[in-house]
Amino acid sequence: MGFCFQKIKFKKVALHKQSTAILSVLVGNLTHNHSVPLSSGAAKWDKAMSPRAAGEQQRCWTAEHSPELLQLLSHFPPPIKEEVDENGEANMEGALIARDKVGVQDFVLLDSHTSEAAFLNNLRKRYQENLIYTYIGSLLVSVNPYQELDIYTVTQMKLYRGVNFFELPPHLYAIADNAYRVMCNEYNNHFILISGESGAGKTEASKKILQYYAVTCPTTEQLQTVRDRLLLSNPVLEAFGNAKTLRNDNSSRFGKYMDIQFDFKGAPVGGHILSYLIEKSRVVHQNHGERNFHIFYQLLEGGDKDLLGWLGLERNPQKYTYLIQGRCAKVFSINDKNDWKIHLFGIVASVLHLGNIQFEEDSNGHAIIRDGSQIKWISKLLGAHLSILQEALTHRKIEARSEEVLSPLNVDLAFYARDAVAKAIYGRTFTWLVNKINGSLANKDSTQKTVIGLLDIYGFEVLDTNSFEQFCINYCNEKLQQLLIEMTLKAEQEEYELEGIEWEPIPYFNNKIICDLVEQKHKGIISILDEECLRPGEATDLSFLEKLEEKVGDHAHFVTRKLADQKTRKSIDWVDFRLLHYAGEVTYCAVGFLEKNNDLLYRNLKEVLCNSKNSIIRDCFLLSELDNRRRPETFDDFLIRHQVKYLGLMEHLRVRRAGFAYRRKYELFLQRYKSLCPATWPHWHGPAVEGVERLIKHIGYKPEEYKLGRTKIFIRFPKTLFATEDAFELQAKYKGFLGKRAFINGFINRKKPLCPENRDFVRLSQYHYLMKLRDHLPKNVLDQSWLQPPSILEETSEMLRKICMRNLVRKYCRGLTAERKGQLQQKVVTSAVFSGKKEGYLESLSQPFLETRLKESDLNPKVLQLIRGENIKYVTPVIKYDRNGFKARERLLVLTQSSAYVGDVILQCEHIFEVVTKLCILANKQSLVKVVKGSLRFRVGSGKEATMVFSVGPEPQVFKDKTGQLTV
Repeated sequence: MGFCFQKIKFKKVALHKQSTAILSVLVGNLTHNHSVPLSSGAAKWDKAMSPRAAGEQQRCWTAEHSPELLQLLSHFPPPIKEEVDENGEANMEGALIARDKVGVQDFVLLDSHTSEAAFLNNLRKRYQENLIYTYIGSLLVSVNPYQELDIYTVTQMKLYRGVNFFELPPHLYAIADNAYRVMCNEYNNHFILISGESGAGKTEASKKILQYYAVTCPTTEQLQTVRDRLLLSNPVLEAFGNAKTLRNDNSSRFGKYMDIQFDFKGAPVGGHILSYLIEKSRVVHQNHGERNFHIFYQLLEGGDKDLLGWLGLERNPQKYTYLIQGRCAKVFSINDKNDWKIHLFGIVASVLHLGNIQFEEDSNGHAIIRDGSQIKWISKLLGAHLSILQEALTHRKIEARSEEVLSPLNVDLAFYARDAVAKAIYGRTFTWLVNKINGSLANKDSTQKTVIGLLDIYGFEVLDTNSFEQFCINYCNEKLQQLLIEMTLKAEQEEYELEGIEWEPIPYFNNKIICDLVEQKHKGIISILDEECLRPGEATDLSFLEKLEEKVGDHAHFVTRKLADQKTRKSIDWVDFRLLHYAGEVTYCAVGFLEKNNDLLYRNLKEVLCNSKNSIIRDCFLLSELDNRRRPETFDDFLIRHQVKYLGLMEHLRVRRAGFAYRRKYELFLQRYKSLCPATWPHWHGPAVEGVERLIKHIGYKPEEYKLGRTKIFIRFPKTLFATEDAFELQAKYKGFLGKRAFINGFINRKKPLCPENRDFVRLSQYHYLMKLRDHLPKNVLDQSWLQPPSILEETSEMLRKICMRNLVRKYCRGLTAERKGQLQQKVVTSAVFSGKKEGYLESLSQPFLETRLKESDLNPKVLQLIRGENIKYVTPVIKYDRNGFKARERLLVLTQSSAYVGDVILQCEHIFEVVTKLCILANKQSLVKVVKGSLRFRVGSGKEATMVFSVGPEPQVFKDKTGQLTV
């Protein structure tokens, strides 16, 4: 956005910081007697649904809050406690009593199991009560609360150890323990699949599982060493494999499969790690707002002065081309200095030096390196001969029959070669590091072992621009979705057969058609891409796109601009193709597909690295490769709905619910509900299956609502179970109130005016409603929900609603500090200036305004001298565009008590909403700000005007166009 600034006089203002909450979904699956998949996704929730602060407890009403409510409640008996089993734990059916408040803990029990809205509503209810885990049968769904919850303690670990899967509330530990126990009992291998969008908590989930096994499995001193190494491998891998992205400050940019090996006693004795799809392209390019891998910043921030001097590095990351493309070198949530633990200094430093090599064109149009300072450091750190290295970066070795010819590179090809070698060095060093860790985890004992595998991999990705990396990631997720549905179907079918229940075919979307489109030999997209990379002649990304149109253009899940209808064509560029995945449509930009698939590193550069004196580089680039000529083969409903779709959760729920929603062993079902039938109460002396038959006949189950298996009852509809549970709950309460006959009589006459026949029943209904209401009170002033009352209590309910809202408003107002009021005042000013006028305003609401982006101590003494002792209120980096020629220059915007020091009239600023708000408040002139679209006229000198044009393009940039206008 462009502005016209003038020097303005200011008034005082209170500055603030604001917090935000971002949540994610974590999903896992444990298929009985088979394997253990787990997956996850990320989501934002509205501020009104933000989690309670750590340590805050849900409070009931007291006399201090509402004497009126207490007076009403005093007419009724105390509440009846939720039923617990003999171990003191609430069982699964008992949890259904509270379903109106906290939802159901298994999505399979949703009545509207095909409704996305019902799915989201259940997830939201549980999240609002800090219940972050929910099942879909044996699949686990979790919302990442982005705060510490007291549910991962050693006590919790011991609680879940050795307990049947559904005996305790849903938890990641239940998944881990079930996998472990089935592995030990059946002595076979299992795996846990963790996938999801960036920020979903995949890596944290894998850490929690490792910690659970470290605490609960048998141990010896030798085994403790293995456990420590497994746990300590994470920080090393995160340093080299994680980076800040737009969605997550610590995003894993690689897939990881970790085997944990167990001996016959169930003790962990070893491990092995495989890494997949390390995002090498991040080494040389980052999107705006993202960073390179953590290790580069950790080296600069954490390395001591002597070490940096030996490596030829400066501490400031702004000095390195590979670190500044995202314009986000510093992240306040990451302490690069404290995370410094890595010793591969020379290789990491050499990559930074490579990024700073600049090529120029000589008189023949060939690339040359004029400034040799960077390449000297690379030569030293990699142990490569200087002149040979320089030649390899500016020439390509071509084999012509029996001769080798050096062909000079132009500037573009030289930059390509530079970036290719940087990516190759980093990618192979990462693999070397994983192999080193594996060496420390290896178990040399040859006896047979069982394994639990942890697969932590990217989830489905849909970005503004989707390239080759997203294509690979999304193809991988297509295969995982296919595996997940097949395993779920198989597990369901096996249980039906075991119980003697007739198997009914389940309709579901089979994504094999999409997998074939991508992977089919000679016909799929991957095969076409490989052919185009290998064929003689000038192959380009556009020729690849044309070949796709020719070979798969008639496929129902593939479309390009050329093949699309008139309406669809507008949203597809000429270089794009679109695939209809199981999760939805994704448009891929074909630019760069051939280059990334080739992953080409020129032969003479390989030779330099193979002959390196750096032992790690020599291990990464083996001489044998040179003889191989083969090419290697907060609750934002919109965002959470996006993840539910992309994780295939609704499809999984449809498969799980296509048969029977609930199944339970006869003994357990009879034990719980026997009081509902005179024939089974208080004791049933015959076989449990016969007792259940008598019970459900008395209750009135219809034939289509259930099936009886060999050992279990199968109930088709959740509403059948809910009705049974509600009857059980109400009967349990009424038994302490009156006799059964009076209860039935009151129920029959419940709609009549109050009379002796229904008085007790109506009183009980009133009490029941008020007890429910106590647990469903709004949590904050934005929460407009209110429990629907019975008709006899409508007037009372409305009175209570008003009392409750007044109390919430009063409590909120009393809790506002002076600082918080100042924060809200700034947001009000932002709203007045930008609401409905500027794109991105709604997304900015949850982003905190900082007091200042740079401290006074960070300013250049010349700047302080210019300000001459004025009280500095705010400083931020900006990019200034000269009025003559629009050349970009880095500058500072300084706001003092009385002035703005801006350097020029055209500024580009990273934190636009924050800066303009500070400016308006200090100047007390918010009406002067104008937000424009299309174009903006401004003065460039006395009597001269120029135009700034705003347009939409494939990537953000600011430049002077052919007409001399500044284009944004």
